[in-house]
Amino acid sequence: MKKQEIKELSVEELKAKLGEFKKQHADLKMAHFVTPLENPLQIRKVRRTVARLATELTNRENQ
Repeated sequence: MKKQEIKELSVEELKAKLGEFKKQHADLKMAHFVTPLENPLQIRKVRRTVARLATELTNRENQ
């Protein structure tokens, strides 16, 4: 997800997306551990999306 897309989401949507991407990250890590993924850069992309979502959620809670 791009930064602009994240800014347009509500707090509830942010929390839902964060949970969804965290689960996806855990699933990718487990799949890569068992059998190497064809494209291991997916893990990095999802991890960074999780960080973007968490950062935006924290910023909104602090305001």
